[in-house]
Amino acid sequence: MQETIQQLGNLFVASVPTAVLFIVVVLAYQILVQGPLTAILEKRRALTEGAVADAQKAIAKAEARAAEYAEKLRQARAEVFRAREQRIKQWQAEREAALEAARQAAGQKVRQASAQLDAESAAAKQMLQASAGELANQVARAVLPMAAGGSH
Repeated sequence: MQETIQQLGNLFVASVPTAVLFIVVVLAYQILVQGPLTAILEKRRALTEGAVADAQKAIAKAEARAAEYAEKLRQARAEVFRAREQRIKQWQAEREAALEAARQAAGQKVRQASAQLDAESAAAKQMLQASAGELANQVARAVLPMAAGGSH
């Protein structure tokens, strides 16, 4: 048993330089590889998170602009609709005014024609009355000479 313990002691003493070398390698790895690698990964993570945040801000800004453009488009459509409605009302008013003017002109022509017919009718009546008197005289002259000539 003594021999086994002595062999273990020799193995332990022989493994001390390997253990020290292992610890040196682990420390060198920590300092030379893992430290810079961790720093680079943290930097990349920060850049990625910053890029994601920037992208989210850009998306939010684009959505705000899209909403703004949609609102402007809605307002422009409403303005076009209002202008169209106003133009239609104006055209209807102009049409109504033209129709009213045509009605008035037609009424004026009817009144003028009626007045002219009344004047012509009155003139014809006067002419008929004058003609009737003259015809009566002619009939009387035509009949009376016969009556006067027949009693002679």
